[in-house]
Amino acid sequence: MRDELGISEITTARPVQAALASAATFATGAALPLLVVLLTPDALLVYAVSITSLIFLALLGILAARAGGAPVLKAALRVTFWGALAMALTAAVGALFGTVV
Repeated sequence: MRDELGISEITTARPVQAALASAATFATGAALPLLVVLLTPDALLVYAVSITSLIFLALLGILAARAGGAPVLKAALRVTFWGALAMALTAAVGALFGTVV
């Protein structure tokens, strides 16, 4: 495998390391907006959480891209775009069913 595919012990998958990195990133990504909730007045809460969540998504996308050796700008834009779309769809479903944000 080393000669034909370039696979060696150095380039093999590390599932435990990937799982721990994913868990740490997820926990950090969840904790940052919660911190904003604690520090923001109620009148600005929806806007502050939305904007800072997108900023945090972009920053975590940059960190993940650097860690994985991927293009930084492309990764940050992709993560931020899909995060914004997810927030918009969640708000739309909430408005459709008449829930309060």
